[in-house]
Amino acid sequence: MVERLGSTAADSALSDAPSPIAAYAPVAFYDEGFSSPGVPRAHYRALVRALADLSMGEFADRRSRLELAFMNQGVTFTVYRDEAGIERIFPFDPIPRIVTRRKWEGIEAGLRQRIWALNAFIDDIYHGQRIIAEGVIPAELILSARFYRPEFMGFTVPRGIYIHVVGSDLVRDERGDIFVLEDNLRSPSGVSYLLANRQVMKWVFPGLFSAYNVRPVEFYPQDLLRVLRHVAPGHSDEPTIGLLTPGIYNSAYFEHTYLAKAMGIELVEGQDLIVDDAIVYMRTTRGLRRVDVIYRRIDDDFLDPLAFRPDSLLGAAGLVNAARRGNVTIANSIGVGVADDKAVYAYVPRIVKFYTGEDPILPNVPTYLGEEDLPYILEHLDELVIKTTNDSGGYGLVIGPHATRAELEDARDRLVADPRNHIAQPTLALSTHPTFAEDAVVPRHVDLRPYILYGDQIRVLPGGLTRVALQAGSLIVNSSQGGGSKDTWVLGSDFAGDE
Repeated sequence: MVERLGSTAADSALSDAPSPIAAYAPVAFYDEGFSSPGVPRAHYRALVRALADLSMGEFADRRSRLELAFMNQGVTFTVYRDEAGIERIFPFDPIPRIVTRRKWEGIEAGLRQRIWALNAFIDDIYHGQRIIAEGVIPAELILSARFYRPEFMGFTVPRGIYIHVVGSDLVRDERGDIFVLEDNLRSPSGVSYLLANRQVMKWVFPGLFSAYNVRPVEFYPQDLLRVLRHVAPGHSDEPTIGLLTPGIYNSAYFEHTYLAKAMGIELVEGQDLIVDDAIVYMRTTRGLRRVDVIYRRIDDDFLDPLAFRPDSLLGAAGLVNAARRGNVTIANSIGVGVADDKAVYAYVPRIVKFYTGEDPILPNVPTYLGEEDLPYILEHLDELVIKTTNDSGGYGLVIGPHATRAELEDARDRLVADPRNHIAQPTLALSTHPTFAEDAVVPRHVDLRPYILYGDQIRVLPGGLTRVALQAGSLIVNSSQGGGSKDTWVLGSDFAGDE
C-alpha cells in the first residue's frame, strides 16, 4: 500500500526501530483515530496499517521531505511578536485527519445553515434591524461592537451577499460532539496551507491515497474566482478582480500570493490603486485598468483613509465611495465584522432560529458574556477560558486551569475594567489526534477550520485546515502560538463501522 523509500540513515538504530504508530496510546480525551489503545476506528484502519509498515527512520525521512517541500515552495507565515525572527516554515504533521462521509454531511449542512443565517443577520443589521426590534438581540450589543459600521446603514451589496468567504472553527468535545468555536468573517486565512498540505502529501505519501476515496480540494481557487465574478457590478461581463494585500510583511502574504496566482488575478497593494470619479483603477505596465471586484485581505479600518483611519497607507483614498456608488464590489463586505464579535457569537443560535425558523444543526460552545455574567466568570475564573471579543491568533486568551496566579489576576483586572470586551467559555476537552512529535506518535489536541464560499450557492470545501497543538498538553492550535496543521481527508464513500 505504501511505496517504501530507503532511509537516508539506514545504518542507524533509528531506521531499524519499529513503527512509532505501534506504541500510540490515546489519553483521556476523545481520540479521532483510535477508540481505545491499539484499536483504530474503522475509517483509520487502512491508514494505521500503512503507517505500521514505516520504521521510525522512514517516518522521520518522510517528515524531512515534507519540510523540504514546504521550504522550497515558500510555505511560510509571519509571527509579529517573535523577537527571534518574523518568518517561519509552516509546521505540518504527516499523519492525516480522516472525516467520514456521514460526519461531513452533517458538518456541511450545519455550516450552510449558519452562514445563510449570518448573511441574513448582517443584511438586517444594516437595514431594518428587525432582530433588534423584536428583542432577539440587545441593541447595545450591536452598537458597542467594535466592527459595527453605522455609516453603512442602508448600504446595499451586489446580490445581497456580504460574506463571500468564511472560515468557521469547529471542535469536538470528550464525547466526540461537534461545536462551532467561532466564525471568521472579515478575512479568514489559512486555506493556502490546506491546499499546500494536500499537494505535498500526494508527493510524499502517494500510496496512502490508494486506500481511500478522498474528496479533492484543489478546485477551491476556481470556486473562489467564480464567487468573486458572481458578485461583480453589472457593468462588465468580464470583470477585473484584484486581491488587495497589505504587503510582504503581513503574516498571510504567502496566502495572498498563492491565491492570486491560482486564480489568475492581480495581486495589488493600496499604492497600486487609484480612484477617480468613484471608479477604481489599478496601475499596470500598459496604463490604468478598471477594477470591478476587490478581494480584500485587510481590515475595514485600513481600506480607505478618507472613510476610516486617516493614517492608513494600506488602502486607497476614495475606495469606500466607489463601493457606495456600486462601481466596485469589496469582498468580504465592509461591516461584516459585527458578526465576528465573540459577544455576538453567543447569540448565533438565536440568530439562526430567527432567520431560518430552525434549530441550529451545529451548536455553539456555551458562552458567558462579560457584561451579563461577570460575577459568575470572576467566581469561576480558574475553570474557564477567557477571550477578548475581537482578538485572533490565540492572543488575549487565558485558559484558567493552565494559567498562573499572575495571569488570572491580570485577567480579573481586565474583565472588571472592560467587561464588554470579554467572554468566557468552559475549558473543553478538545479531541486529540495521532501526531508525529518528539520522534514518537503521540496524541495532540486539534480543531478544524472548514472554508465556506457564498456565491450563486453556498459551497463548503470538502476538508478544512486541521490545526494541531504541537506542544504536549496545549489547547492552543494557532500557528502564532506554536501550532501546526494536518491534511484533512473527507471520504467520498462509506466505511463499514463508520461513526
